[in-house]
Amino acid sequence: MSASTHDYTVPQVPQRWSADVNEDWHHIPPLSPFVLIDNNHPPFYQTVTRLCYDDKALYVHFECDDPDIWATMTERDEPIYDEEVAEIFLAPGEGDPTHYFEFEINPNGVLFDAKIVNMGLGHDQIEVHHEWDCPGIQWQAERNDEAQYWVATLIIPWAALVPDGPIPEIWRANFTRIERPRGQEPEFSCWSPTLSASFHEPSQFGILRFSF
Repeated sequence: MSASTHDYTVPQVPQRWSADVNEDWHHIPPLSPFVLIDNNHPPFYQTVTRLCYDDKALYVHFECDDPDIWATMTERDEPIYDEEVAEIFLAPGEGDPTHYFEFEINPNGVLFDAKIVNMGLGHDQIEVHHEWDCPGIQWQAERNDEAQYWVATLIIPWAALVPDGPIPEIWRANFTRIERPRGQEPEFSCWSPTLSASFHEPSQFGILRFSF
């Protein structure tokens, strides 16, 4: 964990809060603005990310500026990271994780979910277990081409992440975005900059705080 690790206290909401993409999320304070993956400069295409939770689930909402929304993949666990996605990296506990969860969603509402094993041996040694499907997860995406943005909401049950024990009050996390405007260079941005060319830098994940 670096000295500049991002830190956010996640607001709690009443149980069974309606958290679809059309819910008014504006009363939930957003995370700090995304920056480019390898430095602190702002991206050209901004992403507003909001989080909240209850005793059953973590709720994540993305609003993605995008003048050229596109996606071709339609099946769960396809390599949607090769196109345009918003992503979540999540691990229980405060230490630098070697095992964590990855969730991605594209403008078509296609989900990629996987367990990751990253022992710090190099990016070619990262294990991606996409055969894992998060039990009970709900997700939805909606695009507005005229207004040049798309939104997505994911509801991730705590029981799927920590099935055998109490829910930790501190988690490591990052929230990321891959934007690939056609005919232009792709843009990689995130909440907590990884200071490298990869999002898989768990020592740079931020901190999320909860109260259970």
